[in-house]
Amino acid sequence: MKKNFFNKEVKIGLMVFVAIFLLYFGLNFLKGIDIFTSTRSYYTTYENLDGLVASSPVFIKGYKVGQVDEIQYDFSKEKPFLVKITIEKKINLPKNTKIQLFDNGLMGGKAIQLIFEPYTSSQNFCKNGDTLQSEIKPGLMADLSSNLLPKIESISTQTDSLLRSIRSITEGEKLNNSLTSIEKTTADLAETSAQMKNLMKYQLPSIMSNLNGASSDFKSVTSNLKEINFASTMNNVDQTVSNLNLLTNKINNGEGSLGMLLTDQQLYLNLANTSSSANQLLIDLKNNPKRYVHFSLFGSKTK
Repeated sequence: MKKNFFNKEVKIGLMVFVAIFLLYFGLNFLKGIDIFTSTRSYYTTYENLDGLVASSPVFIKGYKVGQVDEIQYDFSKEKPFLVKITIEKKINLPKNTKIQLFDNGLMGGKAIQLIFEPYTSSQNFCKNGDTLQSEIKPGLMADLSSNLLPKIESISTQTDSLLRSIRSITEGEKLNNSLTSIEKTTADLAETSAQMKNLMKYQLPSIMSNLNGASSDFKSVTSNLKEINFASTMNNVDQTVSNLNLLTNKINNGEGSLGMLLTDQQLYLNLANTSSSANQLLIDLKNNPKRYVHFSLFGSKTK
């Protein structure tokens, strides 16, 4: 009789082994660990993790290459947290590599990124299990608190000063006086507007009628001016000017009575002497009228 190796107990054992393997594989898969890929481990220390936990991702320039494998702590040390990361074995890290803790997204999750200079021909690489230098990159909230909050505080101070200035202006007498002046100006404008409305309604038609009449008169004057023979008028003016020039030349040359009178000095002297004699005669006539006018009823003679 042949012995059956796949009896009930063996089958149960195989099922338990497969279940344990699937459980282990599933848990590592959920953690992001590929059990079929060989890895390298590196260590670093931090004073504060800010929420970093095991299975947090590890990136190089945004590409995931591993994860945080384990976190140990010893609070007696200055940097109590020892962080172990595992990355793919095919990735070689230079000696100057830094393990940086940073914010992975806006929700505050923490992650690790590896920072190093580009490879060179004489590059020395880290070995499995080496302890690397750590640093912490300020997160979004830290940047806001360090950069934005001082600006907000300054703006708040300026806003408070502005509100105080506005309050002092609104509660002062100058604003009340200005409002009174504005109210008076508005009333004056309303009155002026009413006057303008009255002018436009009653006086403007009369003004326009007068303007139309003046325009008609101007048209009539213009038409009369068109009928004037300006050429003939200008010819007459030229002839008159020529005659005046001829008369002026004759007077200057001593021609005619007026010319002789203006140019003959002897005639001027004779006229002056005659005028002087006539003046003396009038004075003597005024002083001695009996010499020139004599009335006698008996025919007596004047001495």
